Amino acid sequence: MILARIYVCLKPNVLDPQGKAVTNSLRQLGYASVAETRVSKYIEISFDTSNREQAKLETERICRDLLANPNTEHYSFTLEDKEGGKA
Repeated sequence: MILARIYVCLKPNVLDPQGKAVTNSLRQLGYASVAETRVSKYIEISFDTSNREQAKLETERICRDLLANPNTEHYSFTLEDKEGGKA
């Protein structure tokens, strides 16, 4: 098995109201040195294959087709062998 660890983040020029709310809350809790917070998504997908190239291509398509909005977000991912699987 192969595990894809995917990170989807807002592009730097996109406003992040959720991140702003977290920053404000942290400052209210006394964390005065927090300058900015950006909220992102982390997704794991397990593939029932040992073919890394196939898993890479499918992860790319999944990110493009569903997980990331290309207008406002960018993504990155890593692939690793998952213990107990076929890889």
